[in-house]
Formats: sequence, C-alpha cells, structure tokens
Amino acid sequence: MADPTKTTPPRATENRSTTPSSDVFKDFIRSNWAERVDVVPSAREQASYASERRRRLSALYPGTAVVVPAGSPKVRSNDTDYPFRAHSGFAHLTGWGSDTVPGSVLVLLPTAEGHDATLYFREAAGRDSDEFYANSDIGEFWTGPRPGLESVAADLGLATASIHELDGVLESLETGTVLLREADQAVTAKVDVARSELEEEFVDADAGLLRDLSELRLVKDQYEIHEMRLAVDATKLGFDDVIADLPAIVAHARGERLVEGAFNRRARAEGNTVGYDTIAASGPHACILHWVRNDGPVVPGDLILLDAGIELESYYTADITRTLPVSGTFTEVQRRVYEAVLEAADAAFAIVRPGIRFREIHQTAMAVIAKKTAEWGLLPVSADESTKPENQFHRRYMVHGTSHHLGIDVHDCAQARRDLYLDGVLEAGMVFTIEPGLYFQPDDLSVPEEFRGIGVRIEDDILVTESGAENLSIGIPRTADDVEAWLA
Repeated sequence: MADPTKTTPPRATENRSTTPSSDVFKDFIRSNWAERVDVVPSAREQASYASERRRRLSALYPGTAVVVPAGSPKVRSNDTDYPFRAHSGFAHLTGWGSDTVPGSVLVLLPTAEGHDATLYFREAAGRDSDEFYANSDIGEFWTGPRPGLESVAADLGLATASIHELDGVLESLETGTVLLREADQAVTAKVDVARSELEEEFVDADAGLLRDLSELRLVKDQYEIHEMRLAVDATKLGFDDVIADLPAIVAHARGERLVEGAFNRRARAEGNTVGYDTIAASGPHACILHWVRNDGPVVPGDLILLDAGIELESYYTADITRTLPVSGTFTEVQRRVYEAVLEAADAAFAIVRPGIRFREIHQTAMAVIAKKTAEWGLLPVSADESTKPENQFHRRYMVHGTSHHLGIDVHDCAQARRDLYLDGVLEAGMVFTIEPGLYFQPDDLSVPEEFRGIGVRIEDDILVTESGAENLSIGIPRTADDVEAWLA
C-alpha cells in the first residue's frame, strides 16, 4: 500500500519552489490546529437513485468486475488545468457531481448476489503530512479541504475506501473485468496490466461498458427529470439577463462576448457552469451552426441566435435556443423564416408520444422545412420530391439533426446503439431536444438576397410522458409575437 503521508512533488515547481523544508518549519506548521470534526451528513436525494442505477448495471455484468473512474484534471497549459468535471458515467452511478474528488474510482466487485460497490478517493490529508501545505496540485492550502471517508459514505450511501488502497485492488483483478477506459489513463494502464496483455477482447468489452452506461441514461428517473426542470428554469434567467443587457451589448464592438458573459455569469450563480460553450451568434454568424468565437458585434436590424444551457451542480444541463430580433421587432422576411422554423418545431412536438420511433421527429420537422423552402421557390423540385432520400435539396438550409437526447451530457447517451437511439422507440421518461432551423449563408446564391445572412433556430427541451409529451422550456417565449413582447 502507498504511504498516504508521502507527498508527490507538484508539477513544474521543483525549480521555483520556495516552500520551507526545515524540520523547525515542519514542526511549526503541523502544530496548533483546532480539532476538525468530519461532519457525517444524511444521504443526498440522488443516493437511492444512483444505487438503483448500479443495480441495473450489475445485472448486465454478472461475475465480472466493473471499474469506473471519475478521471483526473486535464492540462490546459503547463501546470494549469481545465476546471475538473467527473466522467458522466461515474457521476450517474455515484450521485457525485461538481463536488467529486478528482481521481476517484468506483469499483464493483462480483458477489453471489450481484456486486459490492466501493468508492475509492483521496480523503482529507492529516496535519501530520506535508501535503496540505506543500503540494499545490492537491494540498488543502491550494485547492481546499477534501471530505473524509465516513462523510462521503453517508452522503452517497456507498462504501468508501482510501485511494491508497486502490492499487492493491486493481492488481488483484483478473481478466473478468470491464473498464471505462477513456476516463483515466493511469487507471486504464493498471487494469490492462492486471488483465495480462491487452487483447482485443478487453477493448471490445470496455467499449460495451461505455455503450451500456449511455443506454442506462436513455430513460430518466424522477430525480433526473426534476433536475432537468431546474436547469431549464435557471437557463430562462440567463436569457432574461441577456435581454436586460442588450443596450450595453449593442454598444460594444464585440457584443457577442457580452452576451456570452451575461449568460455565463448566471450559469455560475445558479449552477455549476454552462453545459456547453455558449453560442452567441449575431447576424450572419447565426448561419454558423457551432459559432463559439462570439467576437462579433450585435447590430440592430439583425437577429441574434442564442444557444445556451446552464449545468447544475449535479451536472444535469438544459439546452435551449432562441433567436431574437436585436431591434425588438422582426422584419417581414425575418418573421417569415422564424415562423417557418416554429411550424417545424410545433409539428415535431405534436407527434411525440411513447411508441413512436425517435427518427420520426426529425422526419416530421424536415417535411415542414421542405414545404416552406419549396413554397419560397428555393428548391429545384417539389417538397415531396425533395424529401426522398436520393434528393434532400432542402437540407442545404438545415444540415443538422432535429433532436438529441439530453441529461447529464448535453448530447446525452451518445454511445447508445443506433437501434436504441435514432431507430429507438420512445418511452416515458426520455428527455431530448427539438431544434429545427433555417440558415441562409450570406454568400448563398441559391436564395434571394433578402434571405442571405439570416439564421434561425428554435430549440426546446422535451419530456416524454405516459400519454404524450411536455415541453419543459415552454415558459421561455418562442412565438414571434411573444419574443417581441419579451424584448419590449
């Protein structure tokens, strides 16, 4: 077992460290601290749901050990890391979100009845070590205190053990092990050694675990649905903030940056952060589907497409798009495009119910997009001809899909099999987006000049119910008239 009092040298500090190392200093800094009591909390609300998720995973892997790391911080520059976010599969199985201790690992060891789950993490360091003051990577003086084993066990309803015990557990694993190998390279290397030489069967089995962790999230439980509602509510406040700041936004040469800043400020105030990079795309930038540079002006007379979502401390995120007329009112052409997109969104929503195929949502929205672009004379064939698989002329103006699952990831369940995702049958508890759009590039000679540079997307977060569907984001104005009233 590793020595828990031994300090690993911090990155890139050996040649510039000024930390005192004399015995006199060490004795002094280790003394005269108030006794610290590790408060043992009640189990968090998500604990029982996470336990059920682990039970479902256990049933898929009888007699097989399962290793799910949270992951470690990723380097942004030299010894500076990106903000840590635990792997979504780990968070889903443990109930730990933004308060996850980096480097933690969930291990499920097989038993006659199923599996015993243990969470290994780096617990609080004692004052008898020098880690707490000398290690800038993990020391308490540098990154804040960590919880103790007992408090986390009570909080998550899950057995816990020191990370220093993990190597012994991994070394004892046999070939009957599956690993979330993408999450932590160091843990992956240790498990591969324990499973003898890395063979193709291990890689295939590990890919199966990643797939299964995605598919476990296709139907949300009641806790997840509640979190999604809260994420949408917080996101509405972010949109309100942007509208309130429009005068300053318009006045700034890089107004898109101010849009991003206003929304992100609310994300940090109400949640953990943004669920993905905010798209603040004004004018022709709205025709660039993943415009995240956000360095352009916001000009009266143009539209601004704001695609943004707030991620809560639990990691559940909203994903909502509204397209707003900067001056407060749509022009005739802008309104025509906007209402076509709204018609596509409403048509897609109208068919959502348990039992239909997920792909039908996209097909329904595309039928409207084909109809409208044909009516405007933009297609070389009729709308019916365009929707045939060998044609698809209308897709020039909307190349993306209409829906994706949503939850702990903004593109949730992404590794699920096609027959359960795109070709899957809808079930109550599924949450996904509906987000049709129309995008007329500023240099697109296939459309009249009055259309060029207009990009519109309307995106809502949809919950499948027992009898139909609920638009979770219906409270954020979405008709042209309501958007104008909102801006006013």
